[in-house]
Amino acid sequence: MASQTFDMIVIGAGPGGYVAAIRGAQLGLKVACVEREHMGGICLNWGCIPTKALLRSSEIFHYMHRAKEYGLSAEKIGFDLDAVVKRSRGVAKQLNSGVTHLLKKNKVTAIMGEATVAAKGKVTVKTDKGTEELTAKAIVLATGARARELPGLEADGDLVWTYKHALVPKRMPKKMLVIGSGAIGIEFASFYNTLGADVTVVEVMDRILPVEDAEISKFAKKQFEKQGMKIREKTMVKQLDRGQGKVTAHIEQGGKTATEEFDTVISAVGIVGNTEGLGLEAVGVKVDRSHVVVDKMCRTGVEGIYAIGDIAGAPWLAHKASHEGVMVAELIAGGHPHAVDPDSIAGCTYCHPQVASVGLTEAQAKEKGYDIKVGRFPFIGNGKAIALGEPEGLVKTVFDAKTGALLGAHMVGAEVTELIQGYVIGRQLETTEEDLMNTVFPHPTLSEMMHESVLDAWGRALHY
Repeated sequence: MASQTFDMIVIGAGPGGYVAAIRGAQLGLKVACVEREHMGGICLNWGCIPTKALLRSSEIFHYMHRAKEYGLSAEKIGFDLDAVVKRSRGVAKQLNSGVTHLLKKNKVTAIMGEATVAAKGKVTVKTDKGTEELTAKAIVLATGARARELPGLEADGDLVWTYKHALVPKRMPKKMLVIGSGAIGIEFASFYNTLGADVTVVEVMDRILPVEDAEISKFAKKQFEKQGMKIREKTMVKQLDRGQGKVTAHIEQGGKTATEEFDTVISAVGIVGNTEGLGLEAVGVKVDRSHVVVDKMCRTGVEGIYAIGDIAGAPWLAHKASHEGVMVAELIAGGHPHAVDPDSIAGCTYCHPQVASVGLTEAQAKEKGYDIKVGRFPFIGNGKAIALGEPEGLVKTVFDAKTGALLGAHMVGAEVTELIQGYVIGRQLETTEEDLMNTVFPHPTLSEMMHESVLDAWGRALHY
């Protein structure tokens, strides 16, 4: 059995793992990064990146249909689903090889294989060539998560899909049921609906996009319905009967169950941490409902073992994983990094219209006992939004009335996933309403609505 010694071993090369490995190497540590499947993990290969490539194709298709509004003509508009998917896979492949290059450039030892924590400071890796034994003072668990499968609703890749099947469809669905309206469910619903599928979204909670501010969810729902989507809230899929080329769904709403036929079902009901087979119980690492229990510095409670990203719990976001990776690498190298504040991490959903948010919702701020001021500004009052032909949207800001601190920001509309970062920086720098009011926003831009929303919280909006 080959044996190697390192300062830090990272298990998993997703956006948390590979970033942790690179940062560790930058700080002079000898680092190994073990990956069993794809460099870049789910995010680059089967998640964030390829879905954005698909959604870009559907967005352009949407605009082609609206050509006349812009004084243009486009005839015989159509799409080739295989070509759309091929483009998306090409984008993922390009980034996957980019990660391999970055690890090499930073002198990280990349090992393809299945890793198990054999003991404190010891990792065994099953590779194609046999078993390797690695030792290090620090081990970082970054194994991510996978789609949750509910009994009776399991995916088969034919009629019932997970996100993976939905990314490489064998056919264009005609009538589709999407179970779950979080970011993944809504993005696929948006993609297939735009390409012409008849889409129904079912959500067990009382509203779609349940982690978003209620007002934003309501606005988004209205837009989706305008586009022909059917949205059913406080609704549950109890059973799926699979037949020849069709699925009969038993859908329960308001105490009554009805059946409806679909040719495709996407299950997007959350995720489960990849904790199995790592030997965590044997070394004393605590796992609670498939997630590793960690403190705010991502320490597991077993000396020298850390967990980052999806495996360490919500929010399940790639950028949270990357930031935790950097923090842990700096901690291992003897630094004193700041803990990652979950309330300062933005969430983005790339449906049409886009949704983005950071910090507390209006309801959460009230629950926490804040006396609040809320500002709103609609896209219809913004010159750039009208020029873009995107007048449907809303920017909402929530402030502490006493201190002027920005507690949260919530947006729905064109390009809001890019705009949200302005408020993220504001929160990081502990901005007040006065700082934001005194900031000069360029004209004409969508970002001016961010300024107006702040002004509106104090009754000073200029353009609405």
